[in-house]
Amino acid sequence: MNRYQADVPDGLSRRARSFVRVHGLRVGSLAVEDYRSEWLERGIPSAEIDRVAAFGERWGGLALPPSPRYNGGPRFFTPDTPETDPSGGWWFEAGEQRASVPYGFMIGPDGEFGVHADRWVPLHATVEGWVESLSLTYHARLWAKSITKLVHDEVETIDLTGYVEVPEVVGLADSWWRGPDSLVAIYRGEAECLAFPAARTAYIYSGLDDWGLHG
Repeated sequence: MNRYQADVPDGLSRRARSFVRVHGLRVGSLAVEDYRSEWLERGIPSAEIDRVAAFGERWGGLALPPSPRYNGGPRFFTPDTPETDPSGGWWFEAGEQRASVPYGFMIGPDGEFGVHADRWVPLHATVEGWVESLSLTYHARLWAKSITKLVHDEVETIDLTGYVEVPEVVGLADSWWRGPDSLVAIYRGEAECLAFPAARTAYIYSGLDDWGLHG
């Protein structure tokens, strides 16, 4: 294996494993244990440091292709110093932005992947959910016969009757839905984080056969 080729974390779908194997790279990441003593002296609980260390071990240094939203998402996964929020709990950075955006990509108190500015908005219940969403994006773009983009209030007009939510995405603010011959991706996280409803966006990937739907 090329030393920069990404190893594939377990717990991903077959499609996502293939996506990471083909498109992912491993680069440098924060060595959490080098900071443990300093963080303990600053009052950061040992359990929170353990959580950051586990994230770094599993995901640290993993660089994936950009997301169609959030100006591409993190450049690569790398944690940073845990911090508290007035609402309680501990967060830590998931990775630096690819471009200038008014929020950070964070891992929440319960392991959620989300965006944080003046408010915290979890996008997916797990980091795996973000990776699954990315893999679905590239899969759907490859196999769809047509792609329709909807924005702002248009997003609320989508009729999801007969659709089922894609479970591996574990969507919260963002979600994917599978229908008879199409996939629908709905992104509400940026709109909720910035209190900017116009940022709501959806993509409808139509004309998919069984392989295109399921991969």
